[in-house]
Amino acid sequence: MTELQGFQRKYLRGLAHDIKPVVFVGQKGVTEAVVLSMEEALNAHELIKVKFIDFKEKESKLAISEELRERTQSVLAGMIGHMAIYYRAQKDPKKRQIKVPKTSKDIPA
Repeated sequence: MTELQGFQRKYLRGLAHDIKPVVFVGQKGVTEAVVLSMEEALNAHELIKVKFIDFKEKESKLAISEELRERTQSVLAGMIGHMAIYYRAQKDPKKRQIKVPKTSKDIPA
């Protein structure tokens, strides 16, 4: 997955504002079940929120977020509080729900 530019991350964070977290990271951290759950959610929604239940320290959240990003080949659009926002475009272009703007001028008003 290509790295997103700042305006693209901001656009995705705006889209994620009203969605609820679909994946929760508990005391066991990153498990196969968490990764599988993220894969399914990304395939279904493209843009998801992951909530950290037990990991409240910034360093541990960043490390876990990076591991999840790598294992799911997604992009970390941002972190807000104890939530991380991930994006991965649907592989089938016909099924894509989100169109990430190519330039800052393409962002809808």
